[in-house]
Amino acid sequence: MMRSLWTAASGMVAQQANIDVVSNNLANVNTTGFKKSRSDFEDLMYQTIRQSGTATGADTQLPTGIQLGSGVRQVATQKIYTQGPTQSTGNDLDMTIEGDGFFQITMSDGTINYTRDGAFKRDEQGRIVNSEGYPLEPAITIPEGSSNIAISSDGRVSAKLAGQTASQELGQIQLVKFVNPAGLDSAGHNLLKETAASGTPVASDPGVDGTGTIMQKYLEMSNVQVVEEMVNMIVAQRAYEINSKAITTSDTMLEQAANLKR
Repeated sequence: MMRSLWTAASGMVAQQANIDVVSNNLANVNTTGFKKSRSDFEDLMYQTIRQSGTATGADTQLPTGIQLGSGVRQVATQKIYTQGPTQSTGNDLDMTIEGDGFFQITMSDGTINYTRDGAFKRDEQGRIVNSEGYPLEPAITIPEGSSNIAISSDGRVSAKLAGQTASQELGQIQLVKFVNPAGLDSAGHNLLKETAASGTPVASDPGVDGTGTIMQKYLEMSNVQVVEEMVNMIVAQRAYEINSKAITTSDTMLEQAANLKR
């Protein structure tokens, strides 16, 4: 019965972690480019009381054994990189990636982070930057007074400069992809960092090597499905309650055993 207390307690801890993941998904239901996470669990060590296949006679053996588990633990939280729905904004610098690619963002220390958030703006220098003010990589500057900003599906940025009648190409957006995007580390601010598990980024122009194409004046919204997350929350809540009930039941049995009299 002491084993059952610890086993059920591990189930409660695991379901609390599950609720934490679901809550973060729901909190980011309106976050541009957000990708939902999923909790992965695994069972813990087993104590083998009787080993399967043990000989019970000259020509017989145990068809099954006895193993007692010790609970569960959260082993991973995996981001699910399915495409989110697109929303028309009419903003010239809003972009959606239709495919598996990521935008590159240059941080203040010179390192490169990655994002699916295509809500870009212009800073005081005319550079295309994200909402935190970090520039897109490769850097693209749109001069003051430019009009008719256009971004093609293959990432070419062009605009009519002040005093000119024809559009001029200003730069080329590049996207990157990873062998294992689920291995990227979330850094907050809609940014992701490369890790050993994600593999090294492979950069190319949009539409090449499966990185996806760009849609101007659209944003990719969160891929969180509220109904799905609510169902996950209910399942986690009921599992938590069942494990707490197992603890209560084990405690009652221990109490009865402790109160036995000769």
